[in-house]
Amino acid sequence: MKKLTTKQAAPFILLALISMASIFVPALPDFAGTDQYNAADTTWILVATALVFLMTPGLAFFYGGMVHRKNVISTMIKSVVAAGIVSVIWIVVGFSLAFGDDIGGFIGDPTTFLFFKGVNSGEPWSLAPTIPKTLFAFFQLMFAIITPGLVVGAVAERIRFTSYILFTALFSLLVYAPLAHWSWHPDGFLFKMGVLDFAGGTVVHISAGCAALMGALVLKRRQAHIDNQEIPPANIPYVLIGTGLLWFGWFGFNAGSALGANALAVSAFATTNTAAAAAGLSWMFFDVLKGKKPSVLGFCIGAVVGLVAITPGAGLVPIPQSIFIGAFAAIVSNVAVYYKQKTSLDDTLDVFPCHGLGGIVGMLLTGVFASKTVNAAGADGLIYGNFAFFFTQLKGMLAAVAYSGVVSFLIFKLINFIEPMRVSSMDEEIGLDATQHNEKYVQGTLLVPQSNGKVAELPLVE
Repeated sequence: MKKLTTKQAAPFILLALISMASIFVPALPDFAGTDQYNAADTTWILVATALVFLMTPGLAFFYGGMVHRKNVISTMIKSVVAAGIVSVIWIVVGFSLAFGDDIGGFIGDPTTFLFFKGVNSGEPWSLAPTIPKTLFAFFQLMFAIITPGLVVGAVAERIRFTSYILFTALFSLLVYAPLAHWSWHPDGFLFKMGVLDFAGGTVVHISAGCAALMGALVLKRRQAHIDNQEIPPANIPYVLIGTGLLWFGWFGFNAGSALGANALAVSAFATTNTAAAAAGLSWMFFDVLKGKKPSVLGFCIGAVVGLVAITPGAGLVPIPQSIFIGAFAAIVSNVAVYYKQKTSLDDTLDVFPCHGLGGIVGMLLTGVFASKTVNAAGADGLIYGNFAFFFTQLKGMLAAVAYSGVVSFLIFKLINFIEPMRVSSMDEEIGLDATQHNEKYVQGTLLVPQSNGKVAELPLVE
């Protein structure tokens, strides 16, 4: 039996300590003041929370279908395992950092809801007075889960699983929680500036997109990328299934961010579907203009870009303008992917062009098309003569890009200092399914290392 190292034992020891500490958290009565909650709002947010969770396995299928078949399982598990890591962190301290008592407009007091202390018995969240705070906390948890999962697409096929787990923990604490506090806490500095991010354009997509870019830069290029090898998608039907699950779950993501069963949720639901539809068609038809054939991948990727772009303005912009937001964002991302392919940047599944730029375009176009007619608590955008709001959105976007980019780069560098994040060249050649997890997506073949550093794939004969 191979000797266990301290690094290998550390995750289990840490979880064991957290588990034992949780025993001593006192029990409190549930949902004090129950009569103040609205049953319809509570029901809808329960459904929306489940829908947002469904996006995580949807993302796993979406990414898993696009990588090489020897890396399908390793890519999919990195998206799904975030549900475990982030859920525990969120209960212990993550919710406190994001929504606890404000410290300087930058972060929440980590002791406010330490180990969820008092969440289920206190007053409801100030911006969601008709639902229990516990439900609000778990709705927000689903956003925190999927955000580091988005980064997987940029570093796929070459990052160690243990390194990714450490990245997820540090990213959740040092990037996601502060950005959530800035944007969604009433005392957060972006919130007080007047920056509007209805459902996560900055907090989720810009932060993940910028982290993805930093990860690709730190991990450097795959050998297949250096050799200009074309890597066929492992399973395009997986991509289609993943897109469907993401699209379906995104209704909870955006419409649920109204935090109630109300007209605003209906409007956000409608803009979400409209932008996704327009973006999928825009990407596919734009490819045809470039001489390509209409493809399943093109429509799927475009639809996801549209969902990303409408997220910050889903409950702020009118339904007709969501057509333009989706169509325009898809073209921007499509062009960015084209030019990225001419560089040495190895963002495996184009996370920055699609999620990073999609979030940036969405934030700026929210500054153009937002209307108080849609959301009286929002603002009128540039198209209605309010340049000040557009400039506010621009400043908020730049702050999110700078912070998430710099801190994510430092996180990747720190992890790389602790242990090399990248697998060995032989492991990369064999594939991460076998070398990181001892599991295989494709059965019936044997991967045999050769003396020339390559790997022969031989059929197994029973």
